[in-house]
Amino acid sequence: MGVRPKKLADKYNMSANTLRNYEAKGLLPPAERSANGYRLYTERHEAYLACLQAMAPAFGMEATTEVLLCLHRKELDDALWIVREREVLLHREKERLAQLIREWKAYAEGSQPYDGNQRFRIHEVSRQTGVPKSAIRHWEKSGLFSTERDPDNGYRLYKEPHLFKIRMLQVLQGAVYSEETVTLKQSIAQVNIQNFEQAMNVAERIQEYLHTRIGLQMRGIYFLYRLLQDLGLSEASE
Repeated sequence: MGVRPKKLADKYNMSANTLRNYEAKGLLPPAERSANGYRLYTERHEAYLACLQAMAPAFGMEATTEVLLCLHRKELDDALWIVREREVLLHREKERLAQLIREWKAYAEGSQPYDGNQRFRIHEVSRQTGVPKSAIRHWEKSGLFSTERDPDNGYRLYKEPHLFKIRMLQVLQGAVYSEETVTLKQSIAQVNIQNFEQAMNVAERIQEYLHTRIGLQMRGIYFLYRLLQDLGLSEASE
């Protein structure tokens, strides 16, 4: 027996309109209809909704949408590879941060030279960090850092502290948008990279965020597996 939209929406702390929008976008199967034409949602709809709410904070709404649409099309392998790609990306972000921390410690201990006055053009920064020039310009335009200009030609000039900030922002580049990630980016903007203690504090906060993300991803995968069981697809994924 199905339940009306408001009852299911209330259970998941959302509006009935949001529920209907999810259905319209194909994130939920079409609702069943009562004898008088009212929408009725079943346990299967609830399994989809629980999966969506668990996966979105961990993998992002875009990836979650792709996964659910794949399941509607019975494209299980494609859905699972989308999830795996996001897991690999998170591990890559963790390794980037770990490398950054190692370099900071080496600078602080004096075992690695630090030249705060050397200047780089944007193509050199992009090459060294692996960050596209468009992203670097966007972050500067957003006020996350500021650069000086070459007086002869007006080109942007970056110093070593800029490279560290850009690499910190790179760790969060694939992060799911949230108040926490906004706050972390603001902290990166305000940090004095040459202040080792301050920089490490920001790095540790980013590290804690990544630890939280992997926990959320595991929770999202758990609810995805429950949905696959409901759809009779769990054996195919084993």
